Amino acid sequence: MPEEELAARVADVLAADAIDFREQAQADAAVIKDAVEEGVFDNPQAIVGLEYEFYAVKADDCALRRVPRRLLELIGFEKELGLHNAEMTTSPQPLNGPGLAAQESEVKARLQTALDVTNSERMRLVSDAIWTLPPEGEETGTYLTDSVERTTVAPDGTERTIRIATNMSDSARYHAMANTDQADSAGMRIEAPHVSLQADTVMPESLITSIQPHYQVAHAPDLPENFNYALRVAGPLLALGVNSPFFPADLYDDEATAAEIIRDAWMEHRISVFENVLNDPTTGEGKVRFPHDLETVDEAIDRVADDDTIVPMPVESGERFDDQFHHFSRKHGTYWRWVRPVFGGPTRSAANARIEFRPIPAQPTVRDSISFLAAFAGLMESLTRLEHPVIELDWEIARENFYAAMVDGLEADLTWITNDGKETTDSLALYEDLLAHAEDGLTNRGLSEEDAAKYLYPLRRRVRQEVTPASWKHEHVAAALEDGSALDEAIAAMQREYVSRQSETLLEGSFADWIGE
Repeated sequence: MPEEELAARVADVLAADAIDFREQAQADAAVIKDAVEEGVFDNPQAIVGLEYEFYAVKADDCALRRVPRRLLELIGFEKELGLHNAEMTTSPQPLNGPGLAAQESEVKARLQTALDVTNSERMRLVSDAIWTLPPEGEETGTYLTDSVERTTVAPDGTERTIRIATNMSDSARYHAMANTDQADSAGMRIEAPHVSLQADTVMPESLITSIQPHYQVAHAPDLPENFNYALRVAGPLLALGVNSPFFPADLYDDEATAAEIIRDAWMEHRISVFENVLNDPTTGEGKVRFPHDLETVDEAIDRVADDDTIVPMPVESGERFDDQFHHFSRKHGTYWRWVRPVFGGPTRSAANARIEFRPIPAQPTVRDSISFLAAFAGLMESLTRLEHPVIELDWEIARENFYAAMVDGLEADLTWITNDGKETTDSLALYEDLLAHAEDGLTNRGLSEEDAAKYLYPLRRRVRQEVTPASWKHEHVAAALEDGSALDEAIAAMQREYVSRQSETLLEGSFADWIGE
């Protein structure tokens, strides 16, 4: 889309009245509350779904590549923040054996098609948490911060200057974030050990990709209990999934040594990137954060409706069920929490209340991703049904667990309460209890013990071997440095090895195969 046309669309978005938008969202919240009370959002059983993000690279040297928009349409993927991004969303399925199998089959089928198509363009879609090789001939900082200003006529007839990120998708919502009166509430920066980058747009967020399991509760009023358990498992599951210990080498401060960068690397820099790009450090907790416990489903609805509005986009009426509360749904798009409630559905019969679990980065293989979906869903089933005592773990400790996992991965000191009510910091005891309950939740939904164990095997293997994708990357870079490589060479070699192994295992193997080698 031409920049002038995009600027005009952004100006139209910015013309929406923020006060009216907020009032409409709050009115929508009342509609949702009434529907919850009527049982509209209840379902016969739990349902699961998955959002899965990728980035594109050149097939020969793994340099980042922009994805032609026609290709996204051809392969049935959705555009994400950066021009190099692509996202897949699966069809919701019941939480049972056939449902989980359908989730995995859908991901594989659609991804296989996407890989075949992109291969003909000499590119590859990669499942990874942070890309580390910039586009050929470009510096990472320039790619992430490059923007232009375009003057356009706003709906009120006045001229307005709009900033457009050069390498961002043509979604007006993304570009509007840098042009609102509230733009300063977004940090639009990266701050991490030995990395500091300031931008004029939210484009630096396009460094990161994730998977987002969804768990749809059977009874909407029970959502707070599931939500609070999700907060307790967030740290331990993140520690198992960490996958981003390094940034692109040219983002590191010039004065930082390779030894310092290795020593101070966080296992999941993706967490801090998301928070720093979208949070202003001077304005309290920020919109991206580890949320507090919920007491009632009404509180969950109010949190979304009352959240700070960044982009009060105009909303058109439609025929879907959730168009009855379309301002609320639009506002939810910028309600960023690491665990967040969702209320929606295209029809009244398909209306649902669900939990979107956002801590997990994109994983090395499809099987690893489905393993996290199965584990999270199994835990939501088992912990609530058995009234697991970890619900008594203080919220502050659950939050500390989350950020400790971000920094140290499986080596983090995490606190847990086991099924017998005893508090422990022993990681083996923690994961034995956690994964046992995940398996219990799956078998309770009709899976055989063999199938439940199969889904959880990739995670159990990480615990036994004390290896995560992040530690695998960290060890590869450290070994290359010891052999005399420069930091940029070491990171590049690691990244190419990651993509090479993924090309062999993405659809039919798992990260456990990498560990075995």
